[in-house]
Amino acid sequence: MDVIIYHNPQCGTSRNALAMIRNAGIEPHIIEYLKCPPTRLLLRQLIERMGMSARDVLREKGTPFQELGLGDPSLTDDQLLDAMMEHPLLIERPIVVTPLGVRLCRPSEAVLDILPPQLGEFVKEDGEPVVDATGRRVSIA
Repeated sequence: MDVIIYHNPQCGTSRNALAMIRNAGIEPHIIEYLKCPPTRLLLRQLIERMGMSARDVLREKGTPFQELGLGDPSLTDDQLLDAMMEHPLLIERPIVVTPLGVRLCRPSEAVLDILPPQLGEFVKEDGEPVVDATGRRVSIA
């Protein structure tokens, strides 16, 4: 299965999603989007394929979101895309592309919806169990 992850290695959510892809027996194409951002057209296509708006993939935490006034609800998707092109850190991550779909994988276990079954147990970096030894999702009540 061909899988692409738009990844930030400094982000725990992104690292967990990458680890779950690998736990499904897949070595993905890793695009460190801060070093090699998607083109405007590709980002727009990814957003459309996820069924989201540009605002839905706009990251606030640890970005120039406030300084740029991006909380203004009158800003259009084109204006938000302009900001993301200028400051790729504003793109929420990770975005994962597989033949089964495109997802913004927040929380990281959202990646499981577009992957084949896990090959075994998976526990997040923080110790939270996600998949048990039989490859089934663990539900935390």
